[in-house]
Amino acid sequence: MNQNAPITAAIPLLPEQAAFGHVDHWIFDLDNTLYSHEAQVWPQVNERITLFLLELFGLDGLSSHELRRYYYERYGTTLNGLMSEHGVDPEDFLAFAHDIDLSMLDPNPDLGAAIAALPGRKLILTNGSRGHAENVAGKLGILQHFEDIFDIVEAGFLPKPERATYENFLAKHAVDPARAAMFEDIDKNLIVPNDLGMKTVLIVPRTPDPFRDASEQAVVEAGHVHFVTDDLTGFLKPLMRAGETLPLTAPQA
Repeated sequence: MNQNAPITAAIPLLPEQAAFGHVDHWIFDLDNTLYSHEAQVWPQVNERITLFLLELFGLDGLSSHELRRYYYERYGTTLNGLMSEHGVDPEDFLAFAHDIDLSMLDPNPDLGAAIAALPGRKLILTNGSRGHAENVAGKLGILQHFEDIFDIVEAGFLPKPERATYENFLAKHAVDPARAAMFEDIDKNLIVPNDLGMKTVLIVPRTPDPFRDASEQAVVEAGHVHFVTDDLTGFLKPLMRAGETLPLTAPQA
């Protein structure tokens, strides 16, 4: 397992990255994977979910927050918990939760170029909604590089890390997991991809995210995590195709 720090010089394909030479299916999670936490996207979603619970059950803010955590830890998503225990309409919930401000999310042409240069198909697999994924990827300026989005609705509202969700995704898009790579910010969501034969990359924040548990930001050393990086763009650039070199640009100070 390796963690790639931002670098400035053109380099040959690294030996560990040569492991991706067979990959032609590139699968990306959305939230906190394709953008950094500084964009303040996910905290807004969490706030909207908490507000939904507050209004639905007449709770105070703290109780709503704790209920959201309970559903997340027991059911994988708050939505799954609400549907299982209370029969909440998922479409209403998703529309409410994803009604957020993306003004702090800047376009990322470097990431777009790196994704576009990857050989083969690119897909998004998210526990969020298609509309949310389209809005976020569109604001980043990278939506056009993805063939399709597999969202929580298409998953039958069964979230990652459930094995059936990955299997349904693979079947729908005719993806051979032995030729696929999965990029995720939550390590438990890489367990099944590893078991299915995918290469796995854990995305960690460069700086601590005050809105997430420390356990969800740690560099994980485990068999199901093959690579770790805090620089998705820098990690992808040398993977354009085996044997090539590409300049990796250092982040602006």
